[in-house]
Amino acid sequence: MSAETPPRIEGLDLGEVLVRTTRLEPEQLERARQRQAENGERLSDILIEEGILNPDEVQGAIAQQLGLPIRTELGPEDVDEGLIEKVPIGFAKRHRLLPLGFADSGQLRVAAANPLETGPLDDLRLLFGADLAVELASERVILSAINQVYDRGPSATDQLAEEATDDLDALALEISHEPKDLLEATDDAPIIRLVNSMLQHAVKERASDIHIEPFEKELRVRFRIDNVLYEPMNPLPKALQASIASRIKIMGGLNIAEKRLPQDGRIRLKIAGRDYDVRLSTLPVSFGERLVLRLLPDTQELLDLETLGFGEHQLEVFERLVRRPNGIILVTGPTGSGKTTTLHAAISRINEPERNIITVEEPVEILQPGVSQIEVNSKIGLTFAAALRSILRQNPDVILVGEIRDLETAEIAIQASLTGHLVLSTIHTNDAASSITRLVDMGVEPFLVGSSLVAALAQRLVRVLCLDCREACDASDEELSEIGVRPPGRPVRVYRAVGCPSCNQTGYHGQLGIFELMLVDDDVRALISKGIDSKTIKQTAVSKGMGTLRADGARKVLRGVTSVAEVLRATEDEGSVAQI
Repeated sequence: MSAETPPRIEGLDLGEVLVRTTRLEPEQLERARQRQAENGERLSDILIEEGILNPDEVQGAIAQQLGLPIRTELGPEDVDEGLIEKVPIGFAKRHRLLPLGFADSGQLRVAAANPLETGPLDDLRLLFGADLAVELASERVILSAINQVYDRGPSATDQLAEEATDDLDALALEISHEPKDLLEATDDAPIIRLVNSMLQHAVKERASDIHIEPFEKELRVRFRIDNVLYEPMNPLPKALQASIASRIKIMGGLNIAEKRLPQDGRIRLKIAGRDYDVRLSTLPVSFGERLVLRLLPDTQELLDLETLGFGEHQLEVFERLVRRPNGIILVTGPTGSGKTTTLHAAISRINEPERNIITVEEPVEILQPGVSQIEVNSKIGLTFAAALRSILRQNPDVILVGEIRDLETAEIAIQASLTGHLVLSTIHTNDAASSITRLVDMGVEPFLVGSSLVAALAQRLVRVLCLDCREACDASDEELSEIGVRPPGRPVRVYRAVGCPSCNQTGYHGQLGIFELMLVDDDVRALISKGIDSKTIKQTAVSKGMGTLRADGARKVLRGVTSVAEVLRATEDEGSVAQI
């Protein structure tokens, strides 16, 4: 990944460069300089803190002022492993810098977030005995790279596990104590380091979940990456089971004395400069407590409809739908298919000051500024239905219901949509048309479903082929037919997964949605009111131009985004064949 050098602006200080190159007004600069004179803060920090400029704008101005190249991305392949062994991770994180390698000129290339902080750079110059060639990178980019290049594999976690089991007698004594004694133990530092290393390793591998599973003679740890489970490290000794469970339960604010009942908790972490909201679930099984940690980064990066995988026409139609003043829009699919992310991306698109948006979810996984979010708590009677009744008294414009799972919730949501509210929700069915029969099966009158439902969106997640190792090939007629494409009688170029170090030998890196958007028009509405089955409704929608899940997957195969095998894994046989 190369660095880009913007044209240098000489003879001006940072403030003047910012006025020339960004939207900063001279009056705003003057006020910021007055504050700087009063408290000694950095000018760039003041402008970012007050929301006048964003970090990228400031970084671009610094690069132009100093004539430095900008690094927008950094990965392990950009860093010489031999160099980082000489630079402590604490030093690199504290000063937001990272040595990259030696240039042909003999200079040491260094990525730095604050090149004006010369002390740490002088330390590197003395340490390596070379002049420096500084490249500018944001704190986020540098911290992400540090997290990837230091402690690159599971070996460090395995080493911590060995360290934690060095003194098994002391550990056995610790396990035999009551929970209070465990909290007061002074020799549990290796356990803390082991759990922290496990979390860091999971973040580095892009894991969405950590599964810690007790068996008779060992403790197995698995990561869910791109919706597939992997075992990234050796099984841990059984002797560590109680200590690891107690440490994680302490972090999640759970009762460590209760081991017979399931518990749910929440952990707030900062890893590599990013905040994470970790959802913790414990479950008693045959050989102890099974723990699952779901890692949710606090970020708005994913809440962009363009990045979810919508086709151009689908996106245009869906955007128009979510800007309607009323009606119900359902997103359907199995657990883990990205329904919540899609709904929040839609909310993010219409989250404007003039709209009153309220959500009721179980749990609240994605926090959105400017949106009132309610978390269901059935223990105190705060169910979806109870929350919906109260929400309607708050005069909302848009209501997001985490899931319609019973008749009461469905009826209140429908009444809300019929009285001038836009309702977004999820339901568990296999395709878009089945969401209609699911509502009717709950007990909702068909004419109410037809009059309130404006669209149903079915979705699945497919893994994206790794760009570093995907391999081009000609699809066979059989493969094309399997994904619903009529063989055209000529070679059709597609890609298949291979596997390389950058994708952990899986052949895939990341996930993308495939979608089936069914609009409820007058013809579909008439079928719903007559109680017609979902198969007929789907056939009608397809005849009017609806693309199925498999058809959308086929388009992504032909574009080289994913593979035939991945689309077949994620979709059902729909019996339709399309010409390409």
